[in-house]
Amino acid sequence: MTATSSPSVTDLLHAAVSAVGGSERPGQVTMAEAVATAIDDGSHLLVQAGTGTGKSLGYLVPALAHGERVVVATATLALQRQLVERDLPRTVDALHPQLRRRPEFAMLKGRSNYLCLHRLHEGVPQDEEEGLFDPLESAAPTSKLGKDLLRLRDWADETESGDRDDLTPGVSDRAWAQVSVTSRECVGASKCAYGAECFAEAARERAKLADVVVTNHALLAIDAIEGAPVLPGHEVLIVDEAHELVSRVTGVATGELTPGQVNRAVRRAAKLVDEKAADALQTAAESFERLMELALPGRLEEVPEDLGHCLMALRDAARTVISAIGNTRDKSVQDEDAVRKQALASVENVHAVAERIVEGSEYDVVWYERHDRFGASLRVAPLSVSGLLREKLFSERSVVLTSATLKLGGDFNGVGASLGLAPEGVEGEDVPSWKGVDVGSPFDYPKQGILYVARHLAQPGREGNRTDMLDELAELVEAAGGRTLGLFSSMRAAQAAAEALRGRVDMPILLQGEDTLGELIKNFAADTRTCLFGTLSLWQGVDVPGPSCQLVVMDRVPFPRPDDPLMSARQRAVEDAGGNGFMAVAATHAALLMAQGAGRLVRASGDRGVVAVLDPRLATARYGSFLRASMPDFWYTTDRNQVRRSLSAIDAAAKAEGK
Repeated sequence: MTATSSPSVTDLLHAAVSAVGGSERPGQVTMAEAVATAIDDGSHLLVQAGTGTGKSLGYLVPALAHGERVVVATATLALQRQLVERDLPRTVDALHPQLRRRPEFAMLKGRSNYLCLHRLHEGVPQDEEEGLFDPLESAAPTSKLGKDLLRLRDWADETESGDRDDLTPGVSDRAWAQVSVTSRECVGASKCAYGAECFAEAARERAKLADVVVTNHALLAIDAIEGAPVLPGHEVLIVDEAHELVSRVTGVATGELTPGQVNRAVRRAAKLVDEKAADALQTAAESFERLMELALPGRLEEVPEDLGHCLMALRDAARTVISAIGNTRDKSVQDEDAVRKQALASVENVHAVAERIVEGSEYDVVWYERHDRFGASLRVAPLSVSGLLREKLFSERSVVLTSATLKLGGDFNGVGASLGLAPEGVEGEDVPSWKGVDVGSPFDYPKQGILYVARHLAQPGREGNRTDMLDELAELVEAAGGRTLGLFSSMRAAQAAAEALRGRVDMPILLQGEDTLGELIKNFAADTRTCLFGTLSLWQGVDVPGPSCQLVVMDRVPFPRPDDPLMSARQRAVEDAGGNGFMAVAATHAALLMAQGAGRLVRASGDRGVVAVLDPRLATARYGSFLRASMPDFWYTTDRNQVRRSLSAIDAAAKAEGK
């Protein structure tokens, strides 16, 4: 097809929008044109597209029109499903007459997301001390685990994908662990009796043939970091929900050692290697466990001498065991390949993390963490992932990053820096050039929403009972007639608020953790008088348009905890380099969460409501204007009486419409 006869991206977008029954928006057209230009130039683009822009079509249409293979990586399951089940099928159908081809698309996730037929039929290779029986047999059919496992067996016969996310209702992590393997534990399709029917292998094969591969940020990070390509080669990478990318990549690049995990590795390896090798690993594991009992949470600026010796012993013993497992063959071990693979995966992880901490890179942060239920863990994470992203993400392909929140404090440079990009417009060798485009939002934020800051409240302290905040919260919820999404800086604060309000207001208060996320959101949306409380970080995907959510409350500016080892190390590194660590790390972190939180209020053109921040610092502190500039452009007030009147009026209007 010649260039002159190619349909324009605007014509294609028009056809796609009509097919999904939507209406074209100026921001969507601007976005599609910018994405098409970036793909054609092989350049990089950051696009901020507000809620309601229709951003998935804004990038899918130019990507499909280009004709090269595209990988789309998203953070949430909901968006992956929406792309594969709704947006892509309709868009492909709509563009077919003009493109004269029908691009194929496929979903690809990490191996542990797929049912493993080998595990299902052969059982989990057993650890001696965890019992000598098959959990599929031993779990009482009446127990929750037993019921989950029976349901998984039935589902295995009917599922085409084997994808955990296609199983509804879902099962517990414990049950899923019995029927799935990590990529390190997999015996490999050529050695596996079920290799020909393997769900994960089938997903990979489909991805190799597809024009569009939909994946998640975690798999994208593994593909970039571990050097063993999991994703098929592609010309274009589109990262949706890109505000999440840095934290997902950090998560994948974080190593952890716990006594439980080390002991599991010892048990799994013991029956496969000689006594001397097993004993050395066992001895190192025991001294590690003793040290961890005394571990106090916090950053280890330098690895203490006793921990250093212990980790070297673990590393060396693990290395000996790894080469011994590689050389042994024992026909008396039932299902030997799977047993060896599982043992190797456990010991290799111990070796890798111990070695990384012993080597002590200046670019790593090491700390102890204590968990009420799981005890102590030793963790290591990169001080920054920006160099990694610059090198691995932006070198081989055109990258488009999009989200409703990429401009913090008014420009793209903060998010750009976290991704390893120099400020916009800076040219140079090894400096990826990029452009930032804000395509706006179809909503009229100043008319649809109010940002209220409770300036009269006391400044929140580190701990302590915020009775004035709870009084204010109760009054706002009463004025709004329920309809409230409460976003709190910690789970403890959410629980305290739910407890206090359940005794004070005559409205149902749902609390995160008391049911699955899906059920909570469904019940919240179904009854306008209901309120839903939880932590800020877990509500980024909540989409409840209409009168059920007319008040979004944030209890305080969500700065990272001062004792967060990774955040404080990152802050200090910026200061050592002559920058403003507080603004670059703490304020940017808070701005992103507040922008996402405030974005829950207006989800449709008819929505009205209030975002209330019960922390006076948003009005009084120097950084307040930076945080406010990162949020939607609502009408701003600190007048508490005005807000109560507005909420009552919004409540009355909704009731008059029978909602």
